[in-house]
This record gives sequence, structure tokens and C-alpha cells, in this order.
Amino acid sequence: MTSQLVLYTNGQIVGRDRLLLDHDVLVRDGRIESIRPNTRKRPQEAKIVSLGGGYLTPGLIDIHVHGGGGADFMDGTIDAVRTACQTHLVHGTTTLFPTTTTASAEQLENMIAACAQVQEADRSSSRIEPGSNVGSRSGPRPTDQPSIAGSRMAAGARIGGVHLYGPYFAKDKVGCHLANQQRPPDKQEYRRYFSTNMVRVATCAAELPGATEFYRYASQRGCLVTCGHSNSTYAEMQAAFRVGMRHVDHFWCAMSSVTSLRARCGTPMQAGMEQFVLMEPEMSTEVIADGCHLSDDLLRFAYRFKGPERLCLVTDASRALDQPPGEYRFGSDSDGPTFYSDGRVGWTLDRRSLASSVVGMDHMVRTMQRATKAPLPDLIRMASLTPAERVGIAADYGSIEVGKVADFVLWSPRLIVKRVYLAESQ
Repeated sequence: MTSQLVLYTNGQIVGRDRLLLDHDVLVRDGRIESIRPNTRKRPQEAKIVSLGGGYLTPGLIDIHVHGGGGADFMDGTIDAVRTACQTHLVHGTTTLFPTTTTASAEQLENMIAACAQVQEADRSSSRIEPGSNVGSRSGPRPTDQPSIAGSRMAAGARIGGVHLYGPYFAKDKVGCHLANQQRPPDKQEYRRYFSTNMVRVATCAAELPGATEFYRYASQRGCLVTCGHSNSTYAEMQAAFRVGMRHVDHFWCAMSSVTSLRARCGTPMQAGMEQFVLMEPEMSTEVIADGCHLSDDLLRFAYRFKGPERLCLVTDASRALDQPPGEYRFGSDSDGPTFYSDGRVGWTLDRRSLASSVVGMDHMVRTMQRATKAPLPDLIRMASLTPAERVGIAADYGSIEVGKVADFVLWSPRLIVKRVYLAESQ
């Protein structure tokens, strides 16, 4: 089989900790072969892709995402999974981890099975010509994002695995999820999910009965083990940490606080999840930087105290991403709770609580840049390499380095996604 060479040139390459100017990226058969000064002679057989002076970054990686383009992964169908993956791809996300909600065991099994079928089909088929642009989405395009030219439709963002998020939430921290499907972890139930080999991120509230055993089992399976939708104390977090828990879902959202723990534990007042994450260097967390969930002050705080090596950007996006304002279902389209999207963020119908985000990872990067003024390599790291490291795929994804898969995003100087490039073979 003839080797395929693509040379990306005339761009600013965003590395781990610096911008590389006057360099080209040479890709052979979908993997980065070299990063070389652009004064070197170009291989005659290489396809030349001019980047027009824009920023070339690794593809973004979203470890907490529910849907997009009118589809939720919990719809449990191949069409829904593909629609959501295609929608996120044009926002720069090239690898994602479909995220479950509180639901019945049957619904969870259907969702995992649909994701597995799409993942397997994408692995065994030609995804897209190396160096080609990808685009095309359903629904209206955000006004701040120009059209993305595409030579043909791609399968969408790669599925890295499933994030088993619901149903193991605390009763008082269910948020916009179905409250009647919240439950403590059951060994027979969750071992069925893990037996599919699809679960790569596993969430449970630390105070639930059976949480310690869940964390230990998920850790042994090689998952990123997280605590979320929880009202746990510092001591309960310590116990979880001892058996493998290393991450907290969407910082400051549906998590314990000194105030919430006073209602649960009385006095003296207790430390909780926030304090544990900030005190323990090995802990990572994530923020929904959509400009609606967290203020700029909180985004600056998270960046300052955890740093780009322990802070991930996630979308937590619902099916309302790239859809007009209106009412939608969160989770399964058959019985998920109804929420309202105003085009900026999701709300519960009473407008008292937020209900997931409705924007993509490109928006998160721009918001984080505005709030923190962080260097571009730090911004991109939080949306690519850091999540890749946390879920154990950094050997292949998350940065532009020799040997890694050539999934790239081309950005304008204003951090607008101009092109997305997916590697065909790996």
C-alpha cells in the first residue's frame, strides 16, 4: 500500500508550552512523522496543506458531553450518536466521551451499545482523506463561527469511550437529571456496563453506600475515576481517593460546599469537595467555561490554583447545541426531563437552575482566554492534552508531537475554528 504524506505549512503550531513559528508538520499515514523547520526541502510526493498563517492545534478532547445537533447520546441509537459526534467535530472536538445521565439499566445498556457500534464502525472504515477539511452540521450555525468548508462528510468526532456519569448521584445533588432514576451503585449492574470495555470515565457520589467498592473496581479497570453530583465531606473524599478517585466533575456545579454540608452534618462546619480538590495535588477537575455556568472570577481561580495540568475544559453540552432556542429533552428522547435553551445556556423550565450547556469546545476555549488571559498553549492544553492524560490516551492524542495521531484544528487569530483535520489511519 502506498504511503500517504501530508505537509502542513504556513501556520503557527501550538505546542505543549510554546508556539512554533516557521515550522511544518509532516504526517505519514495519519501519524505525525516530523515537526521540521520550513526551510527544509518538501517531499515531492507530499500533499501540501497551507494553513494561511493560522494557529494549528491538536484536536480537542471532551470527556463530559451529552449530545448536540438535536440528539442526545442517551437516545441510544446509532443515528443519534453520529449526529452528536458530527456536531461536535465542527467545534474542534475530534475525540469525545459520550456521557450518560440518570436512566434505567436498559437505557444505559442501549446507549453504551450504540456508542460501541459507532466506534467499531469508525475504526474499521476509512474516515476521511488525510488533509481534507470536514464540516457540515444540522441546525443553525452560531453567528460567531464562519462556515467550515468540507470536501465530504466525516463520521464525526472519534469516540474514546463512554463516561458512566449517571445514575450514581446523591439524592440532593441530582440537578437537571431524572430524580427517580438516581440510585446507589449496584455491583451486578455496573459490572455489566464495565464488561463492554467501553467505560473509560466512571462517576459516583462518594457518600453513597457502595461507592468505595465502585471506585476500587473502576480504578482496577483503568478508568478515570471521578466524584460528581455529590454532597460528600472531606473525609469521604479522602476515603474515595485512597481507592482510586482522582477527578471531580464540573467544578462548583452540583457539588458539596461548606453551606450544603452544614445542612447535612451540622456544626462544626465541614470541608468538602472544593477544599479537597484544591488541597490534593493529584486531583484534577473540569470547568464549563460557557460564560453562563461560572463567572470569570471562578474560571481565573480554577486556572490559578489547579493549573493547566490538572484543569480540563468540558462542554457538558446537551442536544440543544447548534439548535434554535426552545424546549428539549435532557437525556433520552423518550422520558428525559424537559429543559429550555435560550441559545446561550440550558435552563430548567422554572428558570431557577441551569441545565447543561448549549455551546461547543471552541466557545469554551474563547471564554477561558477572555477570563484568564492564559497563554494559548495553556488554553489548548486544558482542552486536549490534559483530558487525554487523565483518561490515558495521551500516547496517541492531545498534542502535536512526533508519533501521535494527526487530528488537528486550524484557528483564526480570534480563535475561531476554520478547519478540522482528521487522520484517516492510525
